[in-house]
This record gives sequence, structure tokens and C-alpha cells, in this order.
Amino acid sequence: MNLLTVNQLTKSYKGKTVVNHIDFKVPDNACVALIGPNGAGKTTTLKMLAGLLQPSSGEIIFHNRPIKGDFRNYIGYLPQYPTFYSWMTGYEFLVYCAKLCLLSPTAAKSRAKELLQKTGIYEAKDKRIASYSGGMKQRLGIAQAIIHQPKLLLLDEPVSSLDPIGRREILLLMEELKKDMSIFFSTHILRDAEEVSDELILLHQGKVIESGSISNLQDTYQTSMIRLEFQDSLEIYQEKVNKLSNVSDTYIEKNTLWVTAIDIPSAREEILLEAATHNWDLTNFSIDRASLEDMFMKAVNR
Repeated sequence: MNLLTVNQLTKSYKGKTVVNHIDFKVPDNACVALIGPNGAGKTTTLKMLAGLLQPSSGEIIFHNRPIKGDFRNYIGYLPQYPTFYSWMTGYEFLVYCAKLCLLSPTAAKSRAKELLQKTGIYEAKDKRIASYSGGMKQRLGIAQAIIHQPKLLLLDEPVSSLDPIGRREILLLMEELKKDMSIFFSTHILRDAEEVSDELILLHQGKVIESGSISNLQDTYQTSMIRLEFQDSLEIYQEKVNKLSNVSDTYIEKNTLWVTAIDIPSAREEILLEAATHNWDLTNFSIDRASLEDMFMKAVNR
């Protein structure tokens, strides 16, 4: 069952369309990534879903009912650059947020402690937020976003500003949270999207250019590629490889010659036969699946 359905959602500013008639769905208890470069319309989309921006046109349907009026009880939202009262402790901040969500004082204290445990920052509950690391602040931000137990958690670039350790912590937390709610998050870091998402939505210049499960998108776009490394000049071998009958395209990236083939097994045989016959200085041969970035670029260029 779909928790959220978006139909022809559009947002224009001063005659410029930033989000252009997009359609997508977010299933129950799924993690869906909205992927696109900076300026693609990701933040604008999230703000419309969070009720912070009024769409120019289109429809947002929550549990088969068009959203009308105040629907914040069902949605938790964390912006890309959250702000906190830095003089508060983490515990005080969450109790304050819980009371804003109309929890009783007793329930607010209990919920704050529960989420400090869940997000892994309980040990720092009595420290001022000003002393928190970037990863700890992001965990605290997620805790405040789910203080009222929403059905849908919206996260805008939740890991883009974090170091590798902080990014890993947040991705693991998202994996845990999707057991209890749906998560819809934006990112331009494709590896993170691939790691935690059940479905992907590819956004480019305000338009959805592709969407679906990772496996379905891989079937459509992802192809295997042959990776070649040589001691000699790559350009010399690129010219030779391009002449092979089962090779459709090649490109050089750093010290690697990447080969896209019409038929991988046949191309492999051709390349290895040529290498053996003409004593190529081939130092590495492997077959790799194309990355999610390659898949995105193919979708953009269709």
C-alpha cells in the first residue's frame, strides 16, 4: 500500500518552473531517495510535502486521501541545515519539541529519553548542543522530527555535510527507522541512496526522469562494463579495442580504460585473444557493473 501519492506536483516562482508536473509514490515502511544534482528541485519538493510551500498545482494524497489543511501530525521534517538552541542540552531540546507537539510534561520527558536512546546520543543528553558534533546534531535533528511518531519522515540531504563516520551513523539509523515509518529523503550522493533505499526517484531540471525499485532500474539501465589497465599508453589500446566487433563504446578514466560491450562474454574473448596474440601489456582485466551514477546519466540522456 502507498503511504504517499503525488500527482502532477508543480511549483513556479516568478514565471520559472522549479518543479514540473512530477508524479511519484512512497510505499508504507519504505525508504525512497529523491536523487538529483543541486538545483534539480529536491528541496522545493520536500518543502511542498512538508507543508512549508504551497504548490502551484498538483495533488498530494496521504493514505488515499487528498491532503487538506494541517497534516503535520503525520509528517516529520528535517531541513538540510537544521538550527538548534545551542544553549539547551539535547534532553531539554527534545522535551521542548515534545511539548510543542502537545505531549504532556510526563510523556514529553519519557519520549525524549526514548529517542535519545534510539538515536544513540543518550550519553550526551545533559551536554549543551553547542558541544555536539555534526553527526550528533543530525541525530538530534532526526529525533525532533519523529518526536510525535509521524508516519512519514522527510529528510533533506541528511548526510551531505557529514564526515564519513557521521554519514555512516546516519545511514544505519535510517535503516533502523524505516521499520517503523516511511522515509523520503533527498540526496546528490548516489552511493548513499543505493545503500539504504528501496526505491529511487531521479529528478533532473524539475522533472522526474525515472523512478522505481533499484532492481528494476538496474535491469533497465545498468550494464556490465569491462575494466582494462595497461602499462603503456591507454590511448593506443583504446583505438585497438574500439575496432573489436563486440565493443560499443570506450572511455578513459584516470588509469583505466572502460569498455561497454554489445555482448560481454564475446567481447571478453576478443579482448583476451588480442592481448595474447599481440602481447599487450595488460595488467588488469575485470568485469564491473556500471555504477548508479552511470545509470543516472543514461536516464538523463535518453
